[in-house]
Amino acid sequence: MDYVANERKWQKKWEESELYKFDFSKADKKCYVLEMFSYPSAAKLHIGHWFNFGPSDTYARFKRMQGYNVFQPMGFDAFGLPAENYAIKTGIHPSDSTLKNISTMEDQLKKMGATFNWENEVVTCLPEYYQWTQWIFLQLFKHNLAYRKEAPVNWCPSCNTVLANEQVVDGACERCKSEVIRKNLTQWFFKITDYAEELLVGLDKLDWPEKTKAMQRNWIGKSVGGEIVFTTEGGKRFTVYTTRADTIFGVSYVVLAPEHPLVAELTTEAQRAAVDAYKEASAKVNEIERLSTAREKNGVFTGSYCINPINGKKIPIWIADYVLYSYGTGAVMGVPSHDERDFVFAKKYNLPIQRVICAKDGNDELPFVEYGIMCNSGEFNGLTTEEGKKAVIDKLASMGCGGHKTNYRLRDWLVSRQRYWGAPIPIIHCEHCGCVPVPEKDLPVLLPYNVAFKPDGKSPLASCDDFINTVCPVCGKPAKRDVDTLDTFVCSSWYYLRYPDAHNDKAAFDKEVIDRMLPVDKYIGGAEHACMHLLYARFFTKALRDMGYLSFDEPFTSLVHQGTILGPDGMRMSKSRGNVVSPDEYVSEYGADVFRMYLMFGFSYIEGGPWSDDGIKAIKKFLERIERIIEKYKNASGKKGELSASEKSLNYVRHNTIKRVAEDVEIFSFNTAIARIMEFVNAIYKYDAEAKVDAVFLKEVLHDLTLIIAPFAPHFAEEMNEISGGEYSIFNQSFPHHDPAALVLDEVELAVQVNSRMKGKIKVSSDADNESIERIALSCPDVISALDGAKPKKVIIIPKRIVNIVI
Repeated sequence: MDYVANERKWQKKWEESELYKFDFSKADKKCYVLEMFSYPSAAKLHIGHWFNFGPSDTYARFKRMQGYNVFQPMGFDAFGLPAENYAIKTGIHPSDSTLKNISTMEDQLKKMGATFNWENEVVTCLPEYYQWTQWIFLQLFKHNLAYRKEAPVNWCPSCNTVLANEQVVDGACERCKSEVIRKNLTQWFFKITDYAEELLVGLDKLDWPEKTKAMQRNWIGKSVGGEIVFTTEGGKRFTVYTTRADTIFGVSYVVLAPEHPLVAELTTEAQRAAVDAYKEASAKVNEIERLSTAREKNGVFTGSYCINPINGKKIPIWIADYVLYSYGTGAVMGVPSHDERDFVFAKKYNLPIQRVICAKDGNDELPFVEYGIMCNSGEFNGLTTEEGKKAVIDKLASMGCGGHKTNYRLRDWLVSRQRYWGAPIPIIHCEHCGCVPVPEKDLPVLLPYNVAFKPDGKSPLASCDDFINTVCPVCGKPAKRDVDTLDTFVCSSWYYLRYPDAHNDKAAFDKEVIDRMLPVDKYIGGAEHACMHLLYARFFTKALRDMGYLSFDEPFTSLVHQGTILGPDGMRMSKSRGNVVSPDEYVSEYGADVFRMYLMFGFSYIEGGPWSDDGIKAIKKFLERIERIIEKYKNASGKKGELSASEKSLNYVRHNTIKRVAEDVEIFSFNTAIARIMEFVNAIYKYDAEAKVDAVFLKEVLHDLTLIIAPFAPHFAEEMNEISGGEYSIFNQSFPHHDPAALVLDEVELAVQVNSRMKGKIKVSSDADNESIERIALSCPDVISALDGAKPKKVIIIPKRIVNIVI
């Protein structure tokens, strides 16, 4: 068979018959299968795209054959830095390069032969999509979930843009790897922290990988504790958050973040120079590095003191950059006797280490105490740790100096970018009216084409007079548009909602349609999005639900992460390393079915691995082997007779394969599923080699084989179904059901060993007892020869598998 020509034939038939067009009238049995969509920054699909989309399409086809109405849309995440950086490098406008790349990738995806619903395609850089991204921004703004403030931000000097915390990896920009610095800018934020608790609790009911859920739990970072108010000698008050209020008697100093607004007021003239120098140095260190446990902690004394509210003691106020103003209250209390970091800091600067004696410990040899409660006051003496935490906060609350508090590590999502290639932020700045939302009737705010987008640290749109100059929709006076664009993650945080209603020009989506189609039943994509896209999409879903636009809580009920196909050198594929492998040459030579099956058989879908094409020819030969046996029996007709013993044996393999392959596909274990199909084909050929073959029975078995392999090699299976006289299409037929009765054998074959060395095989009744099995094994000629008159010491029987005779 010419696999490439055969694939063109069937892809044309599928398109003409609209075989995979989704029937929205049958959404009651829908199965929404969604792969994280592609970013068209490169000219073509790479192996990683194929590894994501090919096997997941096999899952989608399997669910279709199980009777589900499968919805599997496709689109492109088309805004963002890579396209803009490419444009800066080449001079080709990002709109031109992106749309050209999309056209190329569409052609590649169609050659894959997947069941994608192209009629529902979305492209995020087109106005008909980002109009509704802007609309969602406005809904968040109206509900106080989008706000603007000046804040210290992560700045990439190479990309000349702001990065969210999640886009900083080991202190560097995740895209260009440049070192990230901190600077103050006025930025737009989404108030994801309002949903911190619900985002945390909701993880428990999701069918997601545990590692991914653990990453989100850690990123959200819930901690239960209390706030304590300290008052300076000059009457200024500031708040400290702590999870260990029970250690308050051991506080010997407090630390403020260098950016804390009180620092300037509290710094004495004698300490001014040292504090200013320290603040300047801290501004050059990014948050990730400041929080690093490996980094040496240092600080500067402000010259001022505050009062411990629980005992009235005077304690010094320091600044140190391991405290962040953007996290918690921007202040911490130093308890050297209960915290190793505080202990090291206190030793370094010769600060007091005031022991909080533990009534149940009392070991003065310890450098610091890791647990226990103070007994310096009769009021708290003898309390356990948990009792002490509550008692101290209750006491402080009664004094007006504190209260119970739950904190989260999660920060609000910074969404504005000083770049060109993104959705314009639909806000107008008026000197008289402030921040004014663009009226919904005036959406979309179009991204102008003729813009100088070479980065200079400012938003490129600021230099486009035609764009920036407008009038205030409230007062009618001259005003300015917001010149920042939205983070590309904003566009990708709701695309799953647009797909089912992709051509709606009246709304982002119709609530009735979306409530029937969502949530996504199976979502497939990379684990690297655990604390970005996957968290943002959950936030959008919950926020839109609370606004009344949705009736469900979570976007993706079940999630699968595909592994990564590395370069032949075992490193991540990249142009700079020269180890990128294109799938096109393999598809052109072997066809999409062979390539798809090789990816699924050669690599664990969850783990991936280094690329090698050593086994791809073997997959082609395997399909040719199936083709030969189907050709041989395609015209068989007549009535099937009673099953012989050998036919019962093949029937067992047949139904066991049906059962096991279905189980494997459900958990995306494609490599084991294909291995089982190979064992099935071997069993078919073994039966075919016997003297007496029931052709009608074998044709029936081969039809089941065709149905089983259809999700894995769809074009091939269609052709095999057609030459055997089957009805079009094989994907309108049901995946076979296994017969439990066929899995109960009259006889089973057991391997017989002598001293753990294989000597032969025996067949026994499936319900034979151990005494009978032992007797038959000892009468086997090969065993008698191996024993050579010796008497067995022991006979070990592993049911339905092995008999081991020990001599």
